[in-house]
Amino acid sequence: MGIREKWNERYRAASREPQASQVLRENLHLLPDNGRALDLACGSGGNAILLAQQGLQVDAWDIADVAIAALQEMALKRPLSIRAEVRDVETDPPGPGTFDVITVSYFLDRGLVPALLAALKPGGLVYYQTFTRQCVSDRGPRGAEFRLAEQELLQLFSGLQVLFYREEGCVGDVQQGFRDEAMYIGRRPG
Repeated sequence: MGIREKWNERYRAASREPQASQVLRENLHLLPDNGRALDLACGSGGNAILLAQQGLQVDAWDIADVAIAALQEMALKRPLSIRAEVRDVETDPPGPGTFDVITVSYFLDRGLVPALLAALKPGGLVYYQTFTRQCVSDRGPRGAEFRLAEQELLQLFSGLQVLFYREEGCVGDVQQGFRDEAMYIGRRPG
């Protein structure tokens, strides 16, 4: 089974309303009043929906055509300014100086980071949330290559101004707090 088929199967089975990432939901106040946003590897489009509700013009890209078709239908019904597109971001990344906001949730391709940095307009924001290698549960991907090393987002996006970062790892009472993931918001200078 190829990667597209794997994700299409997952989205065919999905039954719940799309949810935006925690890092985006809890930090809406940092968004610009207008502009263009990208929900990269958008899946069912929770981030795209929330960004469009905030008044941004949103591009939503994913390799799963099942997810994109559902998001297109939802955007038409509500109506929301979302342009959803089937796109393999690994072979067709965003162009330079294109977006005011980029969100990435539960997708990790380290080789794509330079293109994401270049795609940000001056003053643009990256909202990123994904799984870490240091975890206390079995949530998330099994392979270490799909999980962040300790504080890796800070290194990957070192050219940006850090506005928000959270990664609790295994410190303290692991039954409480924010575990198994890292959240990051960075701003391109300018």
